Amino acid sequence: MQRPSVKAFFDEATYTITYIVSDPATSRAAIIDPVLDYDAASGRTSTVSADAVIGYLEKNGLGVDWILETHVHADHLSGAPYLQDRLGGQTAIGARVTAVQETFKGVFNLADLATDGSQFDRLFSDGDAFAVGDIEGRVMGTPGHTPACITYVIGDTAYVGDTLFMQDFGTARTDFPGGSASQLYASIQKILSLPDDTRLFMCHDYKAPGRDVYAWETTVATQRDENVHINKTVSEQEFVAMRESRDRELGMPRLLLPSIQVNVRAGQFPDPEDNDVRYLKIPLNAV
Repeated sequence: MQRPSVKAFFDEATYTITYIVSDPATSRAAIIDPVLDYDAASGRTSTVSADAVIGYLEKNGLGVDWILETHVHADHLSGAPYLQDRLGGQTAIGARVTAVQETFKGVFNLADLATDGSQFDRLFSDGDAFAVGDIEGRVMGTPGHTPACITYVIGDTAYVGDTLFMQDFGTARTDFPGGSASQLYASIQKILSLPDDTRLFMCHDYKAPGRDVYAWETTVATQRDENVHINKTVSEQEFVAMRESRDRELGMPRLLLPSIQVNVRAGQFPDPEDNDVRYLKIPLNAV
């Protein structure tokens, strides 16, 4: 298989990993899951994380073909609009983002929110093909964490979003609207059907108990043999029971309310009000 170069940027504030995936032969690249820095206490944003991505691309002479989201994130704001303005490239996400938009349009009473995914340049469905330079890419629909979750397979690499974590940490929660533990099980089986030596890249890492360093790269074979939630000895029934039990004990992600409102708009903020200030909503007793 073709072997792209991969550069990871870890944002410890949100435990998110942004990737630059590039074709060494053509110097073309994709950015996956970019972060816009956000301070919840002050409501202030900054572009430190995104500027580090820009700096790497410029230093290495890389042009951008794609800015890819694995799903509508609930734990960080997307830096996609800022990066696209600076670098170009097409933004993309899974086509079922429309279901997520429909759900949260009601939750936040977003009268102006189009729910057809038109905020993104490209909506990907399962099996769609694309390219990073001359390296072939394809899309795997991997719902379960959310309905719109997809995995990007680029050469010998796959970017699994929140579907899987490192093998010593497990799998994603499924209690968000439209989530499903049984769907997640099926999606993970699709990922684990890739060749054993496929390099898998996680969207987050939280350091599993007993591990002192952050990690985000593993392989299909390692996940299949060692994942603490879903290794090859775990049945679907056992996985669903475990996942649903764990999910009942989880708290709300710290940045869910601001993140969702921004990310269903492809990272764009709401229009400013008559005082030229933009506002995000906090629904009381509704979530």
